[in-house]
Amino acid sequence: MRGKLIVVSGPSGAGKSTLIRAALDSVPKLAYSVSATTRAPREGEIDGRDYIFLSREEFEKWISEGRFLEWAEYSDNLYGTPEQSVEEFLRDGLSVILEIELQGARKVRQKRPDAVMIFVQAPSLEETRKRLEGRATEDSEALERRMTTALSEVSARSEFDYEVVNDDPEKAREDMIRTMRTIVEGGSVAERT
Repeated sequence: MRGKLIVVSGPSGAGKSTLIRAALDSVPKLAYSVSATTRAPREGEIDGRDYIFLSREEFEKWISEGRFLEWAEYSDNLYGTPEQSVEEFLRDGLSVILEIELQGARKVRQKRPDAVMIFVQAPSLEETRKRLEGRATEDSEALERRMTTALSEVSARSEFDYEVVNDDPEKAREDMIRTMRTIVEGGSVAERT
C-alpha cells in the first residue's frame, strides 16, 4: 500500500523539528524527507541528514532539471524538496513528512491535493520571538524578517487539515504523535487536533 504525503509547516521557532522527531520515533511507517537548501549549515548540522546543502548555482540547476516537488525562497535562501526521494518512500509504503514553510506547503497542496497538511505554532508571537532569540542563530535583521514571515504564516493556519499548538511540550508531543497515527492509519481529517 502506498504511503501518504504529510506536510508539516508553521512559523520558525514553533518546534516543528522536535515534534517531527517525536513522531518518527513513535509512529511506524513514517519517513522524513530531507530538504535541500542554499543556507549555510548551523553548528552540528550534517549534510544529507539535516539538509542537502547546495550552492545557489547547484540549487538553480536542480530547479531547471525539475528535481523538486516544491521549492521556495525564504529569508534570502532557497529551500526545496527533492521529488525522487519522496516518491521512493511513498512507493515503499512509507508516509513521508515534509517540513517546509508556508510558500512550499501551498505549492505541494496545488501539485498534490492528496497531501495532508499539519500546522504547528507556538502559543503566541511573543513566544515565537523568544524561541528564535534563544536559538541565537540569526542577526537582528534576519530575526525581524522571520517575525514578519511568522505573522503572515499564522494567519494561514485555516488552510491546514490539522493544527498542533506547541504551548506545553508534552501535550504538543502527544498531539503530534496522535495526529500522525491518525493520518498513517487512515483516520479522517475531521478528527482535527
